[in-house]
Amino acid sequence: MRTVLSLSPLICAPLLCAAGAASVQAGATDVETAIAAHVQAHEQAAMALLEQAVNINSGTLNFAGVRRVGDLFRAEFDALGFESRWIDGEPFHRAGHLLAQRPGSGPHVLLIGHLDTVFEKTSPFQDFQRVDAHTARGPGITDMKGGIVVALAALSALAASEALGDLQITVMLTGDEEDVGEPVDLARAALVQAAIAADIAIGLENADDDPATAVTARRGSSDWLLKVEARSAHSSQIFREDVGAGAVYETARILEGFYAELRDEAYLTFNPGIVLGGADVDFHAEELSGRASGKNNIIAPRAVVSGDLRTLSVEQRERAKDRMREIVARHRPHTRAEISFRDAYPPLSPTEGNRSLLGMYDQVSRDLGFGPVTAVDPRRAGAADVSFAAEHVDMAIDGLGLLGGRNHTEDEYADLRTFKVQAQRLALLLYRLGREHSDQR
Repeated sequence: MRTVLSLSPLICAPLLCAAGAASVQAGATDVETAIAAHVQAHEQAAMALLEQAVNINSGTLNFAGVRRVGDLFRAEFDALGFESRWIDGEPFHRAGHLLAQRPGSGPHVLLIGHLDTVFEKTSPFQDFQRVDAHTARGPGITDMKGGIVVALAALSALAASEALGDLQITVMLTGDEEDVGEPVDLARAALVQAAIAADIAIGLENADDDPATAVTARRGSSDWLLKVEARSAHSSQIFREDVGAGAVYETARILEGFYAELRDEAYLTFNPGIVLGGADVDFHAEELSGRASGKNNIIAPRAVVSGDLRTLSVEQRERAKDRMREIVARHRPHTRAEISFRDAYPPLSPTEGNRSLLGMYDQVSRDLGFGPVTAVDPRRAGAADVSFAAEHVDMAIDGLGLLGGRNHTEDEYADLRTFKVQAQRLALLLYRLGREHSDQR
């Protein structure tokens, strides 16, 4: 086992140092106190389930492993009265998704998580490992098997208090969040359909791994591909009026144009990830790999750049695309260039509904004695599945799963003290969403 010598400052956050002693405050009802107590009383069983899930490899391309984790959680949801089914992923070249649904009388809440991790069977990082009383390591322990266990603990607490019926609940656990299947529209069709039927979307990611924040806005991501062609000649003739500057200089002009004209817009980023240029260029878009060859005494006639674009709204995304096209179109003499875009994840734009849901979550946290919760800066929140639901629901929030740090690395860890914090907060948020509707009848 690798020794973890130094963990994130999250471990010393005041909220967590007090978490063990935190008690339900005066703002909570007797039922809410019982719900919170149920979460705490069943914490060890939840940790055992988490360990079992983490010990099953479910790298995105390990289809059998993803299905095994789905089966594990499916049994838990079925025990709570959900009707669940597996959505086959063959049409989009992935394992598939788990969909669990439970009818109820109140608002329709969609809980969103994922079964897969970035750690394939070839990774040396495969097992749940307890580091100390408060910390455990493991592949996907926070990103995001821990979030699913948090949701199950919250739902179980509601069931014990006979409060599950106050909500309609759908749970969508995708099997390819870390490497989305193609075509994306097909891979996310079931999630979008679930969102269309729902009123509220709640994401179970670990987000910024900060117990004092939640996510009300995420930037979407798009890919872009720039292709440049130019007149080739002996290098000694470069810059002549009838020859021009070649493909590499034209590429540099375009990238510098992006940087100079777009970099100051809030929440907009655009990153050139791969740049190839030369006499011959062989680029493979699907693998994001390629090779280039040429000679120092030949003006390069070809160049390719692949990059990503991140924006906070669809409007910002489309405006950025138009401006990038304009920059590309300012061709130097004897050059040609074109840019194409492929949208991957839509943005989770900030809305009044999202802020209202955060306000409810913040009050829940205060009533539990865990202090305030504020919105995380969208620059610190990457793309996630909740964004596919955003435009179809009245309100959305994310980052309500188990917290820790170093996800996507072989030192991914969970601060286990956040389990009670997150599960109790989610349980009471769901309870109040149901009671609010019940009180209005």
